[in-house]
Amino acid sequence: MTEPMGNNLLISISGIRGIIGANGGLTPELACRFAAAFGSWCRGGRIIVGGDCRISREMVQHAVTSGLLAVGSDVVDIGICPTPTVELAVRKLRARGGIAITASHNPIQWNALKLINSRAMFLSAQEGDQVKRIFKSGEINYRPYNRLGSLSLDMTLLDYHLEKILDLDAVNADLVRRKKYKVVIDTVNGAGSVLSPVLLEELGCRVIELNTEPTGFFAHPPEPVPRNLSQLRKMVKKRGADVGFANDPDADRLAIVTDKAVAPGEEYTLALASKFILAKRKGPVVVNLSTSRMIDDVAREFKRKVYRTKVGEINVALKMKEVRAPIGGEGNGGVIYPRLHYGRDALLGMALILSYMAESGKSISELIRGLPKYHMIKDRISATAKEIKPGLERLKKHFHKAKFDETDGLKIDLPEGWLHIRVSNTEPIVRLLAEGRSTDFTRQMIQRAKKELCC
Repeated sequence: MTEPMGNNLLISISGIRGIIGANGGLTPELACRFAAAFGSWCRGGRIIVGGDCRISREMVQHAVTSGLLAVGSDVVDIGICPTPTVELAVRKLRARGGIAITASHNPIQWNALKLINSRAMFLSAQEGDQVKRIFKSGEINYRPYNRLGSLSLDMTLLDYHLEKILDLDAVNADLVRRKKYKVVIDTVNGAGSVLSPVLLEELGCRVIELNTEPTGFFAHPPEPVPRNLSQLRKMVKKRGADVGFANDPDADRLAIVTDKAVAPGEEYTLALASKFILAKRKGPVVVNLSTSRMIDDVAREFKRKVYRTKVGEINVALKMKEVRAPIGGEGNGGVIYPRLHYGRDALLGMALILSYMAESGKSISELIRGLPKYHMIKDRISATAKEIKPGLERLKKHFHKAKFDETDGLKIDLPEGWLHIRVSNTEPIVRLLAEGRSTDFTRQMIQRAKKELCC
């Protein structure tokens, strides 16, 4: 559950997120106290700290480190790195927890603390509530001068992340190297800049780098959706590349541009990875309620079951553990492969898709043509849960013959497609997502939603 603290600050089960320098936004005091609350919940011990390179990083990191040291946590600073690297570091170093300092796909003025537990996963709802209670109550276990925590650096975790991906049985590194794919990589000058090009080079690709300076000044809007990938599309076309990849700022989401310079949408990332893995591994697929029906079609091809959860990486990951799913994730470009770790990972996604291309002998365009065709629209409105409640009731009356799922907002399921309306976990907005076999159906669903919610 996301708890808005005004338009400039959000607190959810995964951490705290806000606008830097804004009235009521994320201040050093808040970052320090929230980190101290998390360290108190962890009861000291080793805590991993790393994150993306947006320009507020140092300010937030110093505040976080101070809060953790003050409650006796031993901080291991692993530097600028993808969020999945922090998760892997927690597991490798047997830490009590981790904090990834990143606002993920949010614009540059935002920053956030993503909290990771000792199982190297984001906090569950119950765990997140416990940290929030400590934060709000002020019951923080500050230590005296002789029991403060320690600070150390470990710059080896990027190499560890790389090695773990290349060692995966599903990653056919030798075959990919023989193909010598020409790949354009756009890391939007975020954390992927320090690792994504290196992974591609290790896979023998002829790498064309685009926006791979880890400056934190994003070269374009950072969310890897088609409208933000025009620069990548142009470079793929200009250089005659086999594929283009786009990371978000903390490199847990991956989008694709085809050899035809088409950006089909980030939903295709998980669909391709799932089709590749389901041909090799038994078990179901787990995705969230907003993920494309392509997953259902892919699972049906292999006679597998699909489980759907609330939106949020931890909700998918916990269900994956429960049902022992070999693959899962979210349709925003987030691939989770448990043989690596229970977290979304853009680098993993690139390695799996290149392996799929190599083993199939097909281009990325051909692989995408092998998936069912749907049309999805992702939109948003500025509103609160309270403001949209009457509109949701009107929509339920209008679509009275549909199936309704109110696990996470309202999902209206019809034979020809669906509409999902939910309050965002990461921004003070309401998300509207619709998908159908035709663009007309999808547009009509979005228009109907806006009409009922905004009147």
